[in-house]
This record gives sequence, C-alpha cells and structure tokens, in this order.
Amino acid sequence: MTNSLLQNKRGIIFGALDEQSIAWKVATKCVEQGAKITLTNAPVAMRFGKIYDLGKELNAEIIPADATLVEDLEKLLSQSMEILGGPIDFILHSIGMSLNVRKGKAYTDLNYEFMQKTFDVSAISFHKLMQSAMKLDAVAEGGSILALTYIAAQRVFPDYNEMAESKALLESFARSFGYHYGTKKKVRVNTISQSPTMTTAGSGIKGFQEFFDYADKMSPLGNASAEACADYCVVMFSDLSRMVTMQNLFHDGGFSTMGMNPAILNV
Repeated sequence: MTNSLLQNKRGIIFGALDEQSIAWKVATKCVEQGAKITLTNAPVAMRFGKIYDLGKELNAEIIPADATLVEDLEKLLSQSMEILGGPIDFILHSIGMSLNVRKGKAYTDLNYEFMQKTFDVSAISFHKLMQSAMKLDAVAEGGSILALTYIAAQRVFPDYNEMAESKALLESFARSFGYHYGTKKKVRVNTISQSPTMTTAGSGIKGFQEFFDYADKMSPLGNASAEACADYCVVMFSDLSRMVTMQNLFHDGGFSTMGMNPAILNV
C-alpha cells in the first residue's frame, strides 16, 4: 500500500546488504512512500553485497562509510544533505557485527579485542552517528532516528554471545541521546526490537533455524517478517509517530510478552 507517508522527506539507510536485509526492505518501502534517500554501508560489506543494485532500483546515491569513524559519518551526513537538498528527516541504523560469533568463540571464552570491535561497530557507532548529526545540525526539526535491536538485550539467549550486551548498550544510547535530541530539536530516537529474521547476518548465528521455529511457535502472531518491520519503520519515520521517543518498541508478534505457549509442547 502506498499512501505517501514520507512524501518530501529525506533519509539515510544504513546496512542494506542484499534482498534479505531488513534495511533493504526499509529503503524500498521508504521510496515507495515518497521519500528520497541515500544508502550507506561499510566499504568491506559493499564488496560482497548488492547495494549497487538497490541504488539503481531506487535511484538512490550510495555513500560508503565506516560507521566507527567519525570523519566518515560526517562526510556521509554532509554529502547526503547536499544530494537530497536539505536536512535529513529520518535515519535507520541497521548495523551489527561480532567477530567472536563469526569465529565460533564461546561466550565464556571471548576475545576481548573482538568484543570491543563488536561494541564499536554494533552500538557505539549509533552514538557517533547521532553526535555527528547534532554537531552538523544534519537532522531536521521533528526528525526520526531508528536502530534495530533484539530482545537478547533484556533476556538470555546463550548463542547470541556478546551481541546481547551490544544491543543493551545500543538501546541505552537511544534513551540517553533521545533526551538530548528531543530537548534540542524535537528529534525522536527509538529502537525496534525485531523477531528473529531470516537475514544473511541472523542466519549466521549458531542454532538460528531452531530458535526461529521456536519463536514462531511462541508468538501468537508468529514471527514478524522483514517486510512487516519495514512497514513499522515507515510509520516511525512518518509524522504519525511524532510524539514517540526514547522507546524500545517490540515488533515480534507478541513473543516478548509470552511466558509459555501450549503450541510449543506439541513439537
């Protein structure tokens, strides 16, 4: 459904890798709803993804940026304002990476240099992005900034490894920076806690298929799809959610509220 919720709005979408990416679907939905966007990802990710195909499809310029580097973020924000013709109305932070997970390190045997990299890429980059945007006055009055998170920030999912602490830090940054950005410029900052989703990144986690099936049975509505998450992001970028800020919003078919579902007993 297209109803121009984002007509005349300008946005930046981080993290579109391929058609499975939530960020890919968010970018597509935003343009369908009337927005003009730029796309960005780390140069290393762009080499094995399909972001250039998406850029052509959406007529969106692509600006490589390492989200851990303030100078890259400042360049991204400045170039996006120039390309799009004004301040940015919405930003999606869809970034997450753990070298410990990639290398199969157990939670009780982590490499701490890898852990620090995980935090920098997956969480601290969110603070760097918002701090850079505020200094450059890059986000329009009443704008909306979102980051994607996961319920492991609050509950134990052993195979999620130190990404759990990373997501907890990400959510804390949203609350704390949300106060400052809201007070200064009515900019909203929220996180969306999504169901386990069949993305390239998600499917790399040990035991992901089994947990995906478990969550789908536990949730009264089933797992929320990447496309449904994209729709929710559009609403959060639109003026319809102009009074929602500093929230962690569960988009998970009801999983986060369930204690036990009889359906799982029939496995």
